[in-house]
Amino acid sequence: MKTVAVIFGGRSAEHDVSIVTAISSIIKPLELSKQYHVEAVYVAKNGAWFWDNKLKDIKLFSSGAIEQFIARTQPASVQFDSGLTLSRGRGLTGRTQRKKIDIVFPSMHGTYGEDGALMGLLDMSGVPYVGCSLETAAIAMDKVLSKQVAAANNIPVSKFLSFTSREFAHKQSAVLERITNTLKYPLFIKPAHLGSSIGISRATTETELRNGLEVAARYDDKIIVEEAVQNLIEVTLPIIGNDELTPAYLEEPLVSAEDFFDFDTKYIRGGGKKTGGGKKGAQGYSTIPAHIPKDLYQKAEALGLSVYRALGCSGIARIDMLIDSKTKEVYFNEANPMPGSLYAHNWRQKGISTMELTLRLIQLAEARHRARQAFTTVFNTNFLKQF
Repeated sequence: MKTVAVIFGGRSAEHDVSIVTAISSIIKPLELSKQYHVEAVYVAKNGAWFWDNKLKDIKLFSSGAIEQFIARTQPASVQFDSGLTLSRGRGLTGRTQRKKIDIVFPSMHGTYGEDGALMGLLDMSGVPYVGCSLETAAIAMDKVLSKQVAAANNIPVSKFLSFTSREFAHKQSAVLERITNTLKYPLFIKPAHLGSSIGISRATTETELRNGLEVAARYDDKIIVEEAVQNLIEVTLPIIGNDELTPAYLEEPLVSAEDFFDFDTKYIRGGGKKTGGGKKGAQGYSTIPAHIPKDLYQKAEALGLSVYRALGCSGIARIDMLIDSKTKEVYFNEANPMPGSLYAHNWRQKGISTMELTLRLIQLAEARHRARQAFTTVFNTNFLKQF
C-alpha cells in the first residue's frame, strides 16, 4: 500500500484555512478509502516541520493545544534525496523512525506552498504530487501575471494596474495619480500573491484607495488595483484534470459588490447574506449551480476551461470570473491552484464524493509524474574535460 503525505500549515496568512482543508477534505476521506497509508505533515508558522498521527485531529488546532504540542515535540527531519523521506526521534530511546513517501498531497494555501515553492522541492526530489506544477502555481498565484497570460490568450480581463510595495512607499502621490487618471471608481486593491481574500479592500474615494494600498503593502511586495466590473455577477468554477478536463458546477456567491467576498464573509460569518434559491455551498454562501441564463452559463464555463488550459493547470484549480449582467461580458478574475477544502461541497453537488475526488486527484498526480519522467533532464558532455 502506497504512502501519501498530506503537507499543510506553513508560513502563510492562509495557515488556518490550510489546516481545515488538510484534515477535513484530504486526510479523513483518504483514510476512509483504505487505499493508502496517510501521514500528516504539519509546517508550523515558524517553519518547523512536524510528523505525527495526532496532527490528524482538528481539535488539536481548534483548542490551541498545538502550541503545547510544538513546544514539547521534536521537529521532523525531511530528506529530499531521490524521493521524500520523513524521520523523527522516538521517545527516551532516541531511536529514529523513517517513512518513505510515495505521493505528496499539498494542502499549503498561499505563500511557500500554493505559490510553487513546495512544488519546486518536490520536483527536485522526484516525488509525484497533487495539483499544479511549479510554473503554473507561480503564475496562478500572481494575480498580475495570470491576468497578463490570460490577456495574451485573448481572454478578457477587467482593467487593472499594478505596483510594487516599495514603489507605493516612495512614490505614493505618483501612484495615486496614475490610478485615478487611469481607472474609475469603485476599485479593488489586492495583494498580488495572496488568496482567501486576505488584505483586499474596496475603494470609492482617494482616502479609501490610499488606505487599501497601505493594507495590501503589509502583506505583499506587489499590489494590484482593479476597476470594478459593473452590473456584477461573480462566479467561480472548480475544474479537475490534466489533458481531459472535468468542470464542477458554476458557483455564484450570495453577496453584493458592496459586501465583497472578504475573508470574514467566506470563513467567519457563514457567508453573510443567505438570500436566493439553489443549493448552498459549504458555508452557505453560494448558489450551486449559478442562477444565470443558460447561454451566459455556458460562456462562463467555456472561459473558465480556457483559462485552466492557458495557465497550464493540472490536477485541480478553481477559476474565478466576473460577469457584467447587462453587456453579457465575462472576465477572468483570478485562479486558485489549490482551492480551500478542494471545493468539495461543489463536487458533491456534481455527484463526486470527497473520497472519490481525493482518489482521482492522486491518480492525476501519478499520471502527470509518469509523463514528466519520460523527458530527459540531464545531458552528458565533455565540457569539463577542458579544465
